[in-house]
Amino acid sequence: MSISSRLIGRLFDLPPAETYNIAIERDVKVPMPDEVVLLADHYYPHKGKPPTILIRSPYGRRSMFGLMFGRPFAERGFQVFIQSCRGTFGSGGKLDPFHQEQADGLATVEWMKKQDWFNGELATFGPSYLGFVQWAIANEVGSVLKAMATWVTSAEFRTVTYPGESFWLESCFGWTNQIMTQEGSPLGILMGLLMADKRLKPAYWHLPLIEVDERVLGRPVQFWREWLEHNEPGDEWWTRSDFSGTVSQVTAPDHMGGGWYDIFLPQTIRDYLALVHAGRQPYLTIGPWTHMDQRYMGISVKEALAWFRAHLLGDRSGLREMPVRIFVMGVNEWRDLPEWPPANSRPQRWHLHPGRLLAPELPPESAPDRYHYDPADPTPGVGGAAMSANSGPKDQRALEARADVLVYTSAVLDRDMEVIGPVQAELFLQSSLEHTDFFARLCDVDPSGKSINISDALVRLVPGRPPRESDGTLRASMDLWPMAYHFKRGHRIRVQVSSGAHPRWARNSGSGEPLATAQTLYAADQTVFHDPAHPSAIILPVQT
Repeated sequence: MSISSRLIGRLFDLPPAETYNIAIERDVKVPMPDEVVLLADHYYPHKGKPPTILIRSPYGRRSMFGLMFGRPFAERGFQVFIQSCRGTFGSGGKLDPFHQEQADGLATVEWMKKQDWFNGELATFGPSYLGFVQWAIANEVGSVLKAMATWVTSAEFRTVTYPGESFWLESCFGWTNQIMTQEGSPLGILMGLLMADKRLKPAYWHLPLIEVDERVLGRPVQFWREWLEHNEPGDEWWTRSDFSGTVSQVTAPDHMGGGWYDIFLPQTIRDYLALVHAGRQPYLTIGPWTHMDQRYMGISVKEALAWFRAHLLGDRSGLREMPVRIFVMGVNEWRDLPEWPPANSRPQRWHLHPGRLLAPELPPESAPDRYHYDPADPTPGVGGAAMSANSGPKDQRALEARADVLVYTSAVLDRDMEVIGPVQAELFLQSSLEHTDFFARLCDVDPSGKSINISDALVRLVPGRPPRESDGTLRASMDLWPMAYHFKRGHRIRVQVSSGAHPRWARNSGSGEPLATAQTLYAADQTVFHDPAHPSAIILPVQT
């Protein structure tokens, strides 16, 4: 027993521990078929042979992971096996992110089956990359897998790396920098974290992008360069790490979690719906979190513990009744629902109008709006889903004052309006360039004029995608982040339209040069239509 384990139990609001008499075997060697050895730490109660929770991580297996995951589960009815992924924290081999996890995960389970301490019942747990490694083995590991808890994650990473077909620069290189510097001296790691923004911000302006690794880390990073080079839709390079096609075949019950500002939210919901449509009954929890928000850690452990006790120990006392729990922003309250999206959500089109207005009515005949986008002075990203301090809800007023951002605002709402579900935008556009981006964002404007971002998306346009309308315009359909938001009476709804959110997304050079090596920058003159023949709109799932 330790004081820290009691504090974690209290902080996470966990049920009382069954025992504090926990043993820890460090650096357990797990051989892989290619003779590489992976290291793990094994937490287990001194008495009995309870089910095992497998956690595979590229971020280490001690400190936070032992404190937050190892002891809490082991003290409450489970063994916990925390393994370092290949090429990290003493595990042998070379890290090849995402591509190696199925083979190594399955080999680890096969090894576990042969150990005297393993009772034949397995659960898997973890957020982000720790969630992806679960999907990598879930459909192949067999009946030994009794339950999963996959939080803020995805069963594939192509659509996360290229949302809307634009490269997620800040999150991808931020993660690359983290994974490549995490095993230095404690002082060096601390200084790296404190100086990360100072080191990374200038690098995001560097072209070509393929050199950013050497600029920051002093050496080339193979996987970073491969991500950039394999940027075309349908590139088969990504299929080795794509398990989304087998999600519907997974029979182990899964409790899934996400955040309204998490980078993985669309993929988390996609995987949830794949299970639902296959006749499974997963649980889903979505809170007001960004990907780097530590608040979901305690909730994920508490919910996973209840889930695992229900499915491996037959104790359903901690399991909630409704399968879906969401946090409704704006009123800041949790809601339990029987399904996602809610059955009483109805799509409602809010149209862009002349005079920079937003309204449910169709727009009148009107001239389009125009702006100039210069990738040498790109529209900055302010808030939203990102793996940085510049994420989550942020004040948009300075951004909305820029000449390269169009803003459309509704009249003051005369009643509360609740919007819960998937969000789309349909914009009728023209550009002076064939290669360009468009960004749409939904905001809440309070009576003081403060504008807060709720949901957004960016789409990259190339010749032929989307096809031109008969009059030469482009109709761009965009899936914004799903949402649950309560617009209060007296507030206004706002839509931004621009052509970038740098460095969250890589700026579009406008030249059509390959993403990895592009250096030439062309400015674009952009046109947004709003008339009866071109009814640009955002489509909101309004609660009825």
